[in-house]
Parts: sequence; structure tokens; C-alpha cells
Amino acid sequence: MSKTAKTDTIEMAAFDTTAAVDQLRNFTEKSVEQSKETYAKLKAGAEEAQKTIETTYETARSVSADLTLKTIAAMRANAEANFSHMEKLIAAKSFSEVLELQTAFLRQRMEMTLEQAKEMQAASTKAAEDLSKPAKTAVDKAMTELKAA
Repeated sequence: MSKTAKTDTIEMAAFDTTAAVDQLRNFTEKSVEQSKETYAKLKAGAEEAQKTIETTYETARSVSADLTLKTIAAMRANAEANFSHMEKLIAAKSFSEVLELQTAFLRQRMEMTLEQAKEMQAASTKAAEDLSKPAKTAVDKAMTELKAA
């Protein structure tokens, strides 16, 4: 008895590779496009942040210089007032004149100090507003873009 080898063959349904390749291509193209869009948004955001930082730095430098100049001017005015007072005290002829000069000087110094404090407060307030303006503008722009999206 001889046995004959019997081979069973299984037939698979025909698989269309073209459709799979097209789907893969479409998926890849969409992924690449989304990646490009995301990169463009990130790049624009980074450039905007850089501009904001540069603007803030320049504003800080300018405001700092302004505050420094105001401080120097106040110090100069104080020193000049003190020297002038000392000269008047040295030239005084009596103790009552010294008391009168001292009283007038203290009154003048208080007025001058209050005026300088008001000027420094105004300059500091303006500085704070100027420094916060670029960041506020950037946040407002980002919130507007977020609402639009």
C-alpha cells in the first residue's frame, strides 16, 4: 500500500495592497501636515515670547535709568540744601537766628521730602505700568487666539 501525499491548500482572499498603501499615505500626509501646523504655532509662539522679553528688557533698562536719574537729582537737591543750610548756620549772629534757621530748614526739608516722595511714587507707578504692558499685551493676544481656536 502506498500512501499518496495529499496536500491541502488554503486559499486566501485576494488582498488589495493598493488600498492599504493609499490609506497609509493619507494618514502619513495628515500627520506630516499636523506636525507642520504644530511646529508653525510653536515657532510663532516662541518668536512672540522672544519679542515680549526683548521689549520688557528694553523697557526695564529705560525705566531703571529714569528712576536712577530722579534719585540722583533728589540726592543732589538734598546735598545742596544741606550745604546751603550749613553756610547760613555758620553766618548766623545769634542763637535765636540759629533756631529760626533750623526751624525754617526742617520745614523746607519736610516739604522737599514729601515732594520727592510723590515724584518717586509717580515714577515707580509709571515704571510698573510700562514694565507690565508687554506681558499684558502678549497674554491678551494669546487669550484672543485661544478663544478664536
